[in-house]
Amino acid sequence: MRWLLTTNHKDIGTMYLVFSFTMFMVGGAMALVIRAELFQPGLQLVQPNFFNQMTTVHGLIMVFGAVMPAFTGLANWMVPLMIGAPDMALPRMNNWSFWILPFAFLMLLSSLFMEGGGPNFGWTFYAPLSTIYSPDSTALFVFAVHIMGISSIMGAINVIVTIMNLRAPGMTYMKMPLFVWTWFITAFLLIAVMPVLAGAVTMVLTDKYFGTSFFDAAGGGDL
Repeated sequence: MRWLLTTNHKDIGTMYLVFSFTMFMVGGAMALVIRAELFQPGLQLVQPNFFNQMTTVHGLIMVFGAVMPAFTGLANWMVPLMIGAPDMALPRMNNWSFWILPFAFLMLLSSLFMEGGGPNFGWTFYAPLSTIYSPDSTALFVFAVHIMGISSIMGAINVIVTIMNLRAPGMTYMKMPLFVWTWFITAFLLIAVMPVLAGAVTMVLTDKYFGTSFFDAAGGGDL
């Protein structure tokens, strides 16, 4: 229960790093499938649809599951130490922002076992492949992206509040280490970017299931 309920920034940073490494291994296995199929011309090991699922989920896992949690784990570990803070400013939210991530990626990976397979339209969600021609698991994938975004936003808020309010006496903004400054700026960028991503994948969802035309030129949208 110590790891499940911990609010210690070092424990949570370690969990982020372990989770990131695990996702790196999963994404790496998908990369091996991709490269094995491309080892020589023609059809070798997997069907084209499954190959597209591998490229899509590999991209999502590497970006959102390996790279971003790795840097968030480093931030959790290092930022409080570098500014002389006892912990992150919002430790319970810190715990929550980590623990919703495994569930998001469990949903994303479980979409591969649904009827029709997982998302197969590239990790950049190309329309109309992601809207008209996508499998039913698109809804699960969109929900997973929403949860990842919530996790990132909560982590970013935590970093900003910690840096602004918990600096040790004498630790002015101009004395903060460069790593802290980079995370301070990155946190604002995350808060700006994640709602936009959430809006875009929600538009993909409504195009597929509710008859909207955000990405359909025939309906006045922008393909």
